[in-house]
Amino acid sequence: MKAGAVEIGEAKNSTPRYGVNKEISILDFVLRLLAFAGALGSAIAMGTTNETLPFFSQLIRFRAEYDDLPSFTFFVAANAVVSGYLILSLSLSIFHIVRSRAQKSRILLVFFDTAMLALLTGSASAAAAIVYLAHKGNAKANWFAICQQFNSFCQRISGSLIGSFVGMALLILIIMLCGVALSRR
Repeated sequence: MKAGAVEIGEAKNSTPRYGVNKEISILDFVLRLLAFAGALGSAIAMGTTNETLPFFSQLIRFRAEYDDLPSFTFFVAANAVVSGYLILSLSLSIFHIVRSRAQKSRILLVFFDTAMLALLTGSASAAAAIVYLAHKGNAKANWFAICQQFNSFCQRISGSLIGSFVGMALLILIIMLCGVALSRR
C-alpha cells in the first residue's frame, strides 16, 4: 500500500514539467516573432537608406547608398535570410506548443538557430565597423567621417544596427530557452 502512494506522488510531480515546457514553447514563439521583426526591420531600414547632397550646384551631387559598401549589402542579405528563417521556424515553434515533449525538432532548431546567430553576428559586426568609420573616420588611413554631411544616412544605418543587435540578443535567448526545454526532458 505504501509503495502505491509513493508512485502516485511521483506521477504528480512529473506532470508540471510538461506544463513548464509548454510555457517555454509559448515564450519561444513570442521571442521568434520579436526577433523576426528586428531582423526584417533592420533589413528594410538599411535597404532603403540613401541620401543625396548637392555639391556647388544642382548638377554635381554626392550620393550615399547602402549598396555602395559590400558590408552593408551583406548586412541586408543576412538580415533577410535570418528573417526568412525565423518566419519559417514559427511552424516548428507552434508544433512545440502543441507537443511540448518533442525533442528531435528542438535539437534541429537549436542547430539552425545557432547558424543564424552566427550569420547575424558576422553581418552586424561588419556593418558596425563601417558605421564606426562613417561616424569617426580614420586619420591614419586618411578616411574622413561622412556623418557630418550625410546625417540622415548615418542615423538610419545606426538604427538598423540597433535592430539587428536586438535580434541577436533575442536569438541568444531563444537558444537558451531551447536548451532549458531539452534539459527538462
